[in-house]
Amino acid sequence: MPVIGRVESVWRYPVKSMAGEELPEIYASFAGVWGDRLFAFKSSATPAGFPYLTGREAHQLLMYRPRFRDPQKTAKPANLAEAEEISPLLNPVAADPGDFALDIETPSGELLPIDDQSLLQQLKRLLDDGHLLTLLRSERAMTDCRPISLFSLQTARQLSEEVGFALDKRRFRANVYLDLGAAPGFSENSLVGRKLRIGSKVVVAALERDPRCQMITLDPDTATPMPEVLRAVARGHEGTAGIYGAVLAEGIVCSGDPIETLD
Repeated sequence: MPVIGRVESVWRYPVKSMAGEELPEIYASFAGVWGDRLFAFKSSATPAGFPYLTGREAHQLLMYRPRFRDPQKTAKPANLAEAEEISPLLNPVAADPGDFALDIETPSGELLPIDDQSLLQQLKRLLDDGHLLTLLRSERAMTDCRPISLFSLQTARQLSEEVGFALDKRRFRANVYLDLGAAPGFSENSLVGRKLRIGSKVVVAALERDPRCQMITLDPDTATPMPEVLRAVARGHEGTAGIYGAVLAEGIVCSGDPIETLD
């Protein structure tokens, strides 16, 4: 099958709307990337259908950096190698919740447990009155739509040209950043409806284009909003940038892995 590009980098976001982390590899499971968006803060002031506190309501949330206490245990299932030796179709064991103990580095450099009340009080101060916050912990990724998101460097470059300044790819908070070589920006749109093999094992069904919101206007280092980014996506690209997918075959995805189309 034709190789259409390579994985430029892989990322996960342990807490919804907080800073992400680049990893050498991720484990892509049916339920999402291992360790991705396992925690979120529920806000009483947001809609019941989408109850999470996000950077839309509190821009500075992006300045908080999650840190798993045991990165090795959170990288992939503990018995992955043993399970694959028995059968490539065998599911590994689920994660032990205790393995995903998490601390948050605050903008001031303080390191606090995710369930520390002083952290909750800090986050409340980012908001207007009337927000009651509670911590949510899930056994699978609390993604907005599909389990895995993909975004090409070519799309980031085209949008940079359209807005007139360089855009950091991290604005788009993808799990897998693609380098599609000489292809133009937004070429990943043509993959919707197709199956992709990423690396030696992972198969992803590209299901739909990714509708964008105010999150992409926020600078990942300063949280400064730049509304022109969302305007460019809305006016020129039907409000979408990047694609969502579902994992059909689980496995490891590494930086540098080839990407092939299977149909």
